[in-house]
Amino acid sequence: MELVNRELSWLSFNERVLQEAIDPNVPLVERMRFLGIYSNNMDEFFRVRVANIKRIISIKKNSVQGYNGTAAELLEDIREEVLNQQKMFESCYQGLLLELKEKNIYQLTEKNLTAEHREELSNYFHTELKHEIVPIILNPRLPFPKLRDTHIYLAVRLEKENSKKPFYALIQIPSTYQRFYKIQQGEKSFFILIDDIIRLHLDSIFTIFDVKGMQAFTFKFTRDAELNLDDDLSVSFIEKMEASLQNRKKGEPVRFVYDAKMPVDLKNYLLKALNLKAGLNAIPGGRYHNFKDFAGFPDFGKKELIYEKLPALDHPDLIHTKSYLNTFAEKDVLLHFPYQKFDYVVDTIREAAIDPTVKSIKINVYRVAHNSQIMNALLNAVNNGKEVVVIFEIQARFDEENNLYWAERMKEQGARVIYGVQGLKVHSKLLKITRVVKGKEQIIAFIGTGNFHEKTAKIYSDVGYFTGNVAICQEVRKVFRVMENNIERGVYRNLLVSPFNNRRKLTSLIQAEIDNAKKGLPSGICIKINNLVDIKMIDKLYQASNAGVKIKLNVRGVCCLVPGIKNQSENIEAISVVDRFLEHARFMIFENNGNPLYYISSFDWMERNLDKRIEVGAPIYDRVLQNELQTIFGLQWSDNQKSRVIDKKLKNKHHINDLGHPVRSQMALYEYYKNQLVLVGEETND
Repeated sequence: MELVNRELSWLSFNERVLQEAIDPNVPLVERMRFLGIYSNNMDEFFRVRVANIKRIISIKKNSVQGYNGTAAELLEDIREEVLNQQKMFESCYQGLLLELKEKNIYQLTEKNLTAEHREELSNYFHTELKHEIVPIILNPRLPFPKLRDTHIYLAVRLEKENSKKPFYALIQIPSTYQRFYKIQQGEKSFFILIDDIIRLHLDSIFTIFDVKGMQAFTFKFTRDAELNLDDDLSVSFIEKMEASLQNRKKGEPVRFVYDAKMPVDLKNYLLKALNLKAGLNAIPGGRYHNFKDFAGFPDFGKKELIYEKLPALDHPDLIHTKSYLNTFAEKDVLLHFPYQKFDYVVDTIREAAIDPTVKSIKINVYRVAHNSQIMNALLNAVNNGKEVVVIFEIQARFDEENNLYWAERMKEQGARVIYGVQGLKVHSKLLKITRVVKGKEQIIAFIGTGNFHEKTAKIYSDVGYFTGNVAICQEVRKVFRVMENNIERGVYRNLLVSPFNNRRKLTSLIQAEIDNAKKGLPSGICIKINNLVDIKMIDKLYQASNAGVKIKLNVRGVCCLVPGIKNQSENIEAISVVDRFLEHARFMIFENNGNPLYYISSFDWMERNLDKRIEVGAPIYDRVLQNELQTIFGLQWSDNQKSRVIDKKLKNKHHINDLGHPVRSQMALYEYYKNQLVLVGEETND
């Protein structure tokens, strides 16, 4: 069975992000911001995936899924691909600087400063920056300082007047300041990175030393981000988590990115101090690092350099409603973020918080905003005497501390807080509101593909399903019982619930398409997903392809399946859409002999999602909502502007079709939802 290696497929995905930075049709400042997104992605890749490969090597396990070679050889291939992309990145950045000049926006360095610039920057440095800078003089006889992999540093090489041997120092770039300092002079805009402001004032920092020369070079490094939770039964889970979060800050370094112009003696000193090897772990780069900060690159007030604002739209069924809960009790509603307002989710909880018929609100949380409106609405519900139960997934990678913070706040106010499920991550996105109306219990459920996070709901494309369907709501109740009691399992006839019935049901759904194809009946599978990695599910899709089932895959990120291989996957096509919104929605359509079945889900097709997490997929029975999912998939499949073909060679060629006109699916979807509102307005006027 032919597969693509997971890590190499991920690098191919990040190259698609880089392509957006290179694309001249993308607004100029947005291209700079895509460089920031690419850089942030790469940081996480090294902290998680490369760190995992290094662990595989350390335990002398050689085989790696989808790779014909050893883990050590895979690490070399990863490094080669990263270096290739680094060259593309640097070339793109230099090109963007030239294009910015054409728009009267200039980057300042020590080479092009005027006296006026120097005076302003000197004033800024001495009144603001200088007090935040505490240089560390490196002494080989003392322990190397503990550095943070979320920061960048200047490695300073100093030469004394009466000595041939240089000495070194480190300066952490302050993270409490904006990375970019802006100067406006008439129609001209200038920006300088605070890295360079510090370089300009090295003599003010090291005044006590008698030196004849100073040079500063940026570097950053990445640590293994895996949390190791020991099995000490005498220590609470929360104490283990807090200790493990502290240990993450001391994790083994896995990457050292440095200015390629850094002198060899300084580079070798740092590599030795960080216990890294030259070549394998060291990635030469340009003058600047932590490009993730470029995701916030300023627009200098020039709106033509950024994407046109697309304000989130109303939902046609919710515009004039007085009670969201009453509406959801009567009809199913599908929300599609960020095209439509996430406010509806927040406002539904706010309504539940004050509705006298509401008795309890239960929610499971994977990621929430730092200043979460969802959490504040739940606190209000507690204050209004509602039973509030919040299941926090404390092991949500890189959001652990934020979840611990909100868990403590909720507990302090009187909510019941549960820290996940023993042995399983809770990755589902569920909300259950129970009320008593005219003496009868009524449940309103929300099942989503994305997090209860107002900020990401503005840039992540997700769907969320509100329903009062009794059968579905009763099964949502069963899922909450599992999370609350950690012992109940339940039988699910409607929902797909990992780790209980999900894999079995998905396999059965694919098998039904295989059977239909063999009988000459209508068959087909459409899947929109973030990652497709699970070997068993890939093998089942290969079986379906060989049976004649036409399969369309829209996979944003990692795809280990190889489409278009004779006698394996010749009936499978795969694309990936990368545009201004991060594609995050997950749903499936099975042809089912002309009576299609539709499911939305919180899970990707990965072993961890199917077997080691609480995940929930929900059937969509409403015909109108089914048509909406079909429209979403169809528009994205017809995309010939932001869609790339996924193939064996990972070339990321743009998807070409025979439509004869350009289709950019995200813009087409926004227009689709706008037109729905126009139609509602016309009906109202009639």
